[in-house]
Amino acid sequence: MTYEEKLANFNAHIEDGGKVETEDWMPDDYRRGVLKFIEMHANSEIMGALPERECLPAAPSLRRKMSLAAKIQDEVGHAQLLYRVAEDLGKSREAMYADLINGRSKFHNVFHYPVHHWGDVALIGWLIDGAALVTQAALLDSSYAPYTRVLKRICSEEQLHLRHGEDITLELASGTDHQRWMFQDALDRWWLAIIHFFGPRSNVAKDLLLRWKVKTRTNEDLRQEFLDRYVPKIFELGFTLPTPTPFHDEASDHWLIDEEEIDWGPLDGIKKNQGPETERRLAWRKQMYDDHRWVRESMAEPAIHVA
Repeated sequence: MTYEEKLANFNAHIEDGGKVETEDWMPDDYRRGVLKFIEMHANSEIMGALPERECLPAAPSLRRKMSLAAKIQDEVGHAQLLYRVAEDLGKSREAMYADLINGRSKFHNVFHYPVHHWGDVALIGWLIDGAALVTQAALLDSSYAPYTRVLKRICSEEQLHLRHGEDITLELASGTDHQRWMFQDALDRWWLAIIHFFGPRSNVAKDLLLRWKVKTRTNEDLRQEFLDRYVPKIFELGFTLPTPTPFHDEASDHWLIDEEEIDWGPLDGIKKNQGPETERRLAWRKQMYDDHRWVRESMAEPAIHVA
């Protein structure tokens, strides 16, 4: 069978809603695209643990500190699951990690920003994890089957993280003036980054991951779902939103933003790994990787059997 025939069969299989397993034939562009996509997801999970880790000393109680520590542990575990799926596509975990800590690969935009206080933990847990769940739920029907299987577990645990963030948010929203200020301050700083989280409008004609149904929905569709789900709740709690400020369109019953108000400049810098906290967090992650080299080397040693 020629390459063209294999490609035609592959495209027909995808179009019919078929799934792709690791051992199946796939075009090189599909393999590379899926690998890059999952690798970035894994990078984002392991780098996403760092902002909240920095907030552990700010936890207002031992119970809050323990629950946040458990969440951080979950995020690192998600990264390991995703790296394992990516490995089967032809790139070793060591190579992926080396590319991450040396700035050759990417991780999600929101994890390039600083955290200042406990209000950031509430916002990350409620709105950023909420945004992640919108995107990850859409990927549960991805054409790459091993990814969807791992996502089922990740999404179920992210639901718990979302409840955790909601609980902290409600505590701050019903608390003192200072507690309400903390969440509003976090909201003012993070809102644009959350809008950026979904990316610019998808180029459907050129996006191979959309064509091959690795991704199942466009960026703007996912962003719209997030706005409709969370903006009313934010306003109901009595908080305000900065530019781009959503407005309710009665004709469509959607919460909309004026796309001309979105400043894409900060995201352009982050795409080059030039975010406010990029260098520091990558340096810290590299230090941890180097400091724990002995653990990896010890685990790689063959077991000694005593007669």
